[in-house]
Amino acid sequence: MSSKILTFTLNGETIRVVVEPSDMLADVLRDKLNLIGVKKGCGQGECGACTVIMNGDAVTSCIIPALKAEGAVVETIEGIGGPGKYHPLQESFMDLGAIQCGFCTPGMIMSAKALLDKNEQPTREEIREAISGNICRCTGYVKIEKAVSAAAEKIREGK
Repeated sequence: MSSKILTFTLNGETIRVVVEPSDMLADVLRDKLNLIGVKKGCGQGECGACTVIMNGDAVTSCIIPALKAEGAVVETIEGIGGPGKYHPLQESFMDLGAIQCGFCTPGMIMSAKALLDKNEQPTREEIREAISGNICRCTGYVKIEKAVSAAAEKIREGK
């Protein structure tokens, strides 16, 4: 199989990267573009550690062929904020102790961001549904749900 050039928008920037037809999006993001916030957990789309936002939807990037991202808009945890200007979700996760080992955190935040981008006032059930594809072995989910609710409130107040 021959290599292809994949062109897509990543965290607001146009990216061109050489990929193999068999490459998965998570592998391209991590191994070729050095975005290590995209975690590789199960490799089967079950744990949510590799969740990114593609064209507005939370997707498990370990089961998305990289070439499916051609022309897409992809967001990773690295693109939503960082030291000096954290996203309200990142702030709330830190402030409310919704992070323990941190392995699930990027995927959890990206799933929550996809929800809040569409619905700034989600119910508890909507939050639970949005993060249902993300497994956390450390915190349980109470602090995570509270952090998403707190972030939603920050976002609403900021408008």
